[in-house]
Amino acid sequence: MADAKVIPFDDDRSRAGAVTRPPRRRSTGSRRKSAEPTLVGEVQPLPGRAVPQDDVPVTQEKPEKPEPQDGGGLERRIAGGLAFLRRRLTGDYEVDDFGYDEELTDQVLMSLLRPVYEKYFRVEVKGVENIPSEGGALIVANHSGTLPLDGLMMQVAVHDNHPTGRHLRLLAADLVFMLPVVNELARKLGHTLACAEDAERLLGQGELVGVMPEGFKGIGKPFSERYKLQRFGRGGFVSTALRQGAPIIPCSIVGAEEIYPMIGNAKTLARVLGFPYFPLTPTFPWLGPLGAVPLPTKWTIQFGEPIRTDGYPPEAAEDPMLMFNLTDQVREQIQHTLYKLLVQRRSVFF
Repeated sequence: MADAKVIPFDDDRSRAGAVTRPPRRRSTGSRRKSAEPTLVGEVQPLPGRAVPQDDVPVTQEKPEKPEPQDGGGLERRIAGGLAFLRRRLTGDYEVDDFGYDEELTDQVLMSLLRPVYEKYFRVEVKGVENIPSEGGALIVANHSGTLPLDGLMMQVAVHDNHPTGRHLRLLAADLVFMLPVVNELARKLGHTLACAEDAERLLGQGELVGVMPEGFKGIGKPFSERYKLQRFGRGGFVSTALRQGAPIIPCSIVGAEEIYPMIGNAKTLARVLGFPYFPLTPTFPWLGPLGAVPLPTKWTIQFGEPIRTDGYPPEAAEDPMLMFNLTDQVREQIQHTLYKLLVQRRSVFF
């Protein structure tokens, strides 16, 4: 989510432009008689001169009305929208090597996600000052919610709350790029394949990269294991950060676990459809499409203090013990923050 041109109403200027009414002159009959004789006679008007009229009404200039405050802004928005459509139709827009379309993301996709972020989940963001203003950085977050809405909300949180409006480039699973429509939208939003080569390339370009190491183990875990972090893989994200000397920023997300409480998993149906799991929730699939609407939980996203990696030598990326220690440090920091946020939370929905 002001550009209107406002012409101030200047009271002093309006009063200065008005004609000042001259003081009323007393008529001869209403003068008081002086105790002493008057030495100077009454002044007679010159011949051919009209006697000034005291009772002529004085007209004042009407102040200019200020222009409507949103007229100019509305015109600019319409002009900007038409220019955007023209660039779309003529192909006069830029897309990077990963398929990321910054203009479409800013003007369309973020505008569609923002009402869900602000009004539906009412996301509260903490610690955004821990994200650097420039240069590459790796944000590592927990993953949950049956559907990957937490990644999208994290993108909006970074873009709308960071002072420089940085964009978060998420590393997504292969399945995302195998689904029709979802594949194109993910590319336009800046998502790319979760592999070390793409991650290193983005970090080398000074991009802000987001990864959720739990993968399907985190997003598809049963509701009974909510807010319990799963295994973080083999620490590939740590080696990527070490090679580029990029800081690692732990991120904890509370609220996503309850949007689709997963009480069962239809494994046979999941294998037939080629999905890692097929969730059964209190509303889905029993209520049909209505059951796919997430519950309006209250979210909190907190970015922790960065863990620096630029002090390690280049060969440190090949040290398995160092990667294990850093991975465990990131995981423990996220888990500790999750417990802290859960204690502070008043309600799931408020």
